[in-house]
Amino acid sequence: MGAVPSTPRWGSGGAAAWPPDTAEYLIGTFVGEKSFPLGSDYWQKLLELPLSLHWPSQRVDHACQVLVEGGSMWLVTLKCPSGNLSFLPSKLCLDVPWELDAQNNCYTRHLSKILIHLAWCLQECVSTSGVPPSSYMKAINATYISSVFLKYLIENAKTDTFEELYLSLDQSEAVPSNFSQDENIGSLVMRSALSFIGKVDVSPKTYLLHHELLNFMLVAMSTQLLSGPSPEPKDFHPFIDAAMVQETSLVGLVVRKLLFNYISRPRFTSNAASYDTFSEGNQPGVLQRVSSAAASFVLLPFSFFVSSSGEATRNPLVYSSLHVLLILIHYRKCVLETVKDRSDDSASSLPKENSYFSENPYCKALENAKDVDFDRIDIEGNAHSGPLVRLPFASLFDTLGMYLADETAVLLLYSLAHGNSAFLEYVLVRTDLDTLLMPLLETLYDAPKRSSNQIYMVLIVLLILSQDSSFNASIHKLILPSVPWYQERLLHQTSLGSLMVIILIRTVKYNLSKLRDVYLHTNCLATLANMAPHVHRLSAYASQRLVSLFDMLSRKYSKLAELKSNKIQIDNGESRGDNLPEDMSTELHIHTDFLRIVLEILNAILTYALPRNPEVVYAIMHRQEVFQPYKNHPRFNELLENIFNVLDFFNSRMDAQRTDGEWSVEKVLQVIIINCRSWRGDGMKMFTQLHFTYEQESHPEEFFIPYVWQLALSRSVISFDPSSINLFPVDLPAEDNYLGEEADKHQNGELNGHPVRIDLSELQ
Repeated sequence: MGAVPSTPRWGSGGAAAWPPDTAEYLIGTFVGEKSFPLGSDYWQKLLELPLSLHWPSQRVDHACQVLVEGGSMWLVTLKCPSGNLSFLPSKLCLDVPWELDAQNNCYTRHLSKILIHLAWCLQECVSTSGVPPSSYMKAINATYISSVFLKYLIENAKTDTFEELYLSLDQSEAVPSNFSQDENIGSLVMRSALSFIGKVDVSPKTYLLHHELLNFMLVAMSTQLLSGPSPEPKDFHPFIDAAMVQETSLVGLVVRKLLFNYISRPRFTSNAASYDTFSEGNQPGVLQRVSSAAASFVLLPFSFFVSSSGEATRNPLVYSSLHVLLILIHYRKCVLETVKDRSDDSASSLPKENSYFSENPYCKALENAKDVDFDRIDIEGNAHSGPLVRLPFASLFDTLGMYLADETAVLLLYSLAHGNSAFLEYVLVRTDLDTLLMPLLETLYDAPKRSSNQIYMVLIVLLILSQDSSFNASIHKLILPSVPWYQERLLHQTSLGSLMVIILIRTVKYNLSKLRDVYLHTNCLATLANMAPHVHRLSAYASQRLVSLFDMLSRKYSKLAELKSNKIQIDNGESRGDNLPEDMSTELHIHTDFLRIVLEILNAILTYALPRNPEVVYAIMHRQEVFQPYKNHPRFNELLENIFNVLDFFNSRMDAQRTDGEWSVEKVLQVIIINCRSWRGDGMKMFTQLHFTYEQESHPEEFFIPYVWQLALSRSVISFDPSSINLFPVDLPAEDNYLGEEADKHQNGELNGHPVRIDLSELQ
């Protein structure tokens, strides 16, 4: 473009080949052999640079390697018409060697020093009133540079304790009076970062720093990605561990601010006031740099897990806030303690080592959060040991309702519904439950397009809600004018409860075709069982679906029973060298339990709510032949007694009716409605109502920690080298699961394990 090659003005090689105030010199010196003291003017010059240059990703990658391992950098300079320096791929121009001796972070400790300066910059932004724009720019640059090199060092760490970070200064190095050699650098920078996040409001002037700082938090906490899915005492995570020991008051501020960011969804366009703050004249400033070079400079050459989510791209601060919050609240620190065996009083008894998880203050803060609209005094007089966070539950409820199509929002709703009893109570008393339930049910309806983990979370939330009898009653009082996303048939004036029954049965039938996941099916049936005694005016379509579910399960059961019987009889019971009979026996046992649950559901409706559900009676009468084969079955006859009692009652009433011509649906239903009024339940056997509750597995962290990080990596601008990830499997072959080929494109395989356990022993 008219440019001609030039050579450095300062002699042969090294950073000295560049003027000392240029970005080339300062960044080259940062990764080079020379160690600058913590109080050197060099750091101020580095942080005051506009950093408007755009380096290709391979160049940034090389710079990181030099910081760690030493080496030399090859730079290219062009004289552009404007007289400005720019960096281009070396193949386009004359290569000029930038010699750097084999010195690295081990000697210079420049990573620790930039982190210390980052902490100081953030402290200035928090403590100073009327912060000048230059302070924000320095803090942004410090955050930005720290993220680049910290991420590379974490990603390429060779030790479990991340010794490559060298988060300390040389004991012989002189330090300013405002820094102590004994200061824990990880704790210092995390305390400063959390203080800024929790105490400084998001505004046009602070938006960019908040955004960069949240990305830095994700980078700093990404040491978890290198550990296995099960936390162990040997795991070392210097930054997130430091976050866990902050003061409870600060923890509460951070949890509140991160949730408030999610609720308020602050957004400032590129032509906001902050744009001029970080640019001069026609030169691209920091704001341009972040938007245009995020994938090439901050993220280095790692493009794995980059999301194309529209909302996440439009408003990255919102999702960065949510990801940081979810990572913090689901983190578990495994601690090893040595205890003496009390069962052995002898002096020679050896101590035993026990491991446990230390308390997570962020999880505690979320669990103790209260509605800002309620009085500050707990009306029940409960004392709270953790930080008390005040949140606008109404706004949080409405925000979740708008964004529950996003998998991360579902996980947040789960975390609140399972952990925070005050928020769960608030949800249960809302009269507009469709705000939450409609997007959740639509997610189940679109299961082939969703990840299995998202389906898990939705079903668990529904199960938690169904544990409350008032919820089960209220959803049948809320009438939906239409359900536009339901394509199988038009649903007009359908109750929310009927729709929930329809979608849950649809999910069961869709997945039972291959029986891929017993936990998932059990969740659906458990929720239906909780709802059954409170069913009110179940629609005709929902009633038909319920009976057809029994028909489908019974046919599957009969087929398995026949196959098992035939297999056992082959060769007079001689072994065939396989486990097919055992496998069949297990599957048969599972279907037996499922059939019993469906019969329990029908029994609960007929026993406790028959007069209010004539459509259920009609559906059973219309398909009564599907129950006949099991009337004398030893596993089902007891549960079928009530169904046949109801059939006998209404069949006799039908026989006693005289009608001209054939029976129509309307006439049959009218007879049922009339006789429902005289139904007294004579001869009905009362069964104990089934009531299922959600219970986490004994080690839920093995599911949730990998799951949270999968979501964070797939929906944020942070990427990570897949070869370094040990927390969850990546680049696995596509699973042949019930989700089909259209499963979530952002996920590389599903997690092992299930976050729920439901006991079926009472049905045996």
